[in-house]
Amino acid sequence: MNLPRLGMLFMLVLATACGTAAEPPADAPAGRLKIALSNSFIGNQWRVEMENVFKAACAMPPYAAAVECSVFNAGNDVSTQSRQISNLISQGVDGIVINAASTSGLNGVVQQACDRGIVVVSFDNTVDHPCGITVNTDQVKFGQLLAQFVVDQIGGEGNVVMVTGVAGTGADNDRNKGAKEVFAANPGVKVVAEYSGMWDSATAQRVTAAQLPSLPEVDGVWVSGGTDGVIKAFADAKRDMPVFGGEAENGFRKYMAGTLTPQVTGMSIGQPPYLSVVALELARAVITKEREKGNLTIPFPVVTGSALTPGETVFPDLPDSFFADFTDSGPDAILVLCQEAATDGTPCPGKTLDVKLGTP
Repeated sequence: MNLPRLGMLFMLVLATACGTAAEPPADAPAGRLKIALSNSFIGNQWRVEMENVFKAACAMPPYAAAVECSVFNAGNDVSTQSRQISNLISQGVDGIVINAASTSGLNGVVQQACDRGIVVVSFDNTVDHPCGITVNTDQVKFGQLLAQFVVDQIGGEGNVVMVTGVAGTGADNDRNKGAKEVFAANPGVKVVAEYSGMWDSATAQRVTAAQLPSLPEVDGVWVSGGTDGVIKAFADAKRDMPVFGGEAENGFRKYMAGTLTPQVTGMSIGQPPYLSVVALELARAVITKEREKGNLTIPFPVVTGSALTPGETVFPDLPDSFFADFTDSGPDAILVLCQEAATDGTPCPGKTLDVKLGTP
């Protein structure tokens, strides 16, 4: 169902070099909600887009008039993120949305927030404290679907490479678990290499290039993130192009569509950067008692084959490393954002943002 939306702009800068915010407009109404984004890690394109769309949403109606936002990054350090959240608690914020450096490492400070009546919503890499709320896709299913696609495409036999994400995070653990379950159930499939690409195209390209000289023929590649970089490494090494199950990088989808060559066979599943905006709306709705507390699982967009729509599922004018699922599309879209929201963190001109959470 569609829920009424309130709005948000940027919160007063807190006393830390890791935070960013903007002064609210002079004509902003008093008594706005204060909701902060606590992000563990900003070292890849997905995280940049995730923060950008959060900032863009904060500056768009209906959020701009009703919520003050702030953003903090912790350098992938649990202690730093815990301190930043503790500072937010002392500031008396109404809600905190978290992309966590550790599934359980923030539980103590999350409990402190809950004890103060602060609504805590974690997303992507979630926390497991029961007093918090989570927004995510099904990360185990993510791994399973991509792995099953690879297995089916190679006929259940062959050599497979796994390119994983940021080690220790909940999303990486769950994706890897799902993939390995599928590969283990197919004895004809051999995982000949497993290494981290850090969910980053440039990193995935570099480490894949280093691995390829020692690898046998590769029939399929399962990529948690950085898929276009892996494809480029195979092309540069003049290796036969395997089947790819990967993320929603714009370059990967260009290769699938044949916009870039060589054209590849693939399945692209997106962990959408707009999870931060969905978490924001869920926090707002719970704070204002428009929605009961409860976890939310959203569908991830899936693209296979070569039928991609420019401007909706692939973006010819955006870089290859960009995640094309920064916006949803179609009649049941959870939300729709413009390119500027993802590239610059700026609001979409003349647009009111409607975030569809669905039925609790």
